[in-house]
Amino acid sequence: MGRFSPENRRRLSAPAFRTFLAIADLWVLNEEQRRLVLGYPSRSTFHSWAKQAREHGSFVLDLDALLRISAMLGIHQALGVLFADEQAGLTWLRGPHDAPLFGGQAPMVLVTSGTQDGLMAVRRFLDAARGGLYMAPNALDVAFTPYDDTEIIVR
Repeated sequence: MGRFSPENRRRLSAPAFRTFLAIADLWVLNEEQRRLVLGYPSRSTFHSWAKQAREHGSFVLDLDALLRISAMLGIHQALGVLFADEQAGLTWLRGPHDAPLFGGQAPMVLVTSGTQDGLMAVRRFLDAARGGLYMAPNALDVAFTPYDDTEIIVR
């Protein structure tokens, strides 16, 4: 069974969509924004997917929708790593940002732009921030004093 096979996508579709709905609820996305994140399926298709997912039914998302959901999951995970609490991550996602990528707009504008590239750009930005690029250190990092050799104990 290949990674992109219909059988594999069927196995992943319902759990991925349930997780998508949970994150969309947390991010307070309206129906239009949810559809944009998914690549703008028709309303009836979106509601059919949601119904099937909630009922643990069987359906097959196309590769584009699964990749978009994966990007959203990556964004959600990165926010959890970078910020001390969910609210701080949501504030960052919804607030204006002066990084050139965002041009003074909120990262959420790119997330809900309807393009896979918008989602992936935010995910890449956050992955880079997790690696120490682009974002100023948080308060814990600023106050961190490096350990010296006398503090390392080997038993």
